[in-house]
Amino acid sequence: MPFRRFGRPGLIGLAARTAVVAGTATAVQGVAMRHREQRAQGDYEQEQYAAAQQQAQIDAAAQNAAAQYAPAAAAPSSGADDMISKLQQLASLKDSGVLSDAEFAAAKQKLLS
Repeated sequence: MPFRRFGRPGLIGLAARTAVVAGTATAVQGVAMRHREQRAQGDYEQEQYAAAQQQAQIDAAAQNAAAQYAPAAAAPSSGADDMISKLQQLASLKDSGVLSDAEFAAAKQKLLS
């Protein structure tokens, strides 16, 4: 009759248990790392989308501002006061951030020509 030991596990049982615990910990760590990477990738994509939307809004506002002043620049000015007020409006749009330096220069050139 074989001798069966009860109580604490033997050396092989202890090694097997340790291997199972280590393998489980590695698997859980891998899943957690993949989850963090997917969350970081999703956050990055959301930031890129928001930045693209914001840039599109800025571009649309600049185009609207340039289109608003394009017909007025083509019309002959009635006097020096009218031109000065339009230049002041362009400067206020540039100061508020609606127009960039290049757009301001282009609108000013159209107005002065």
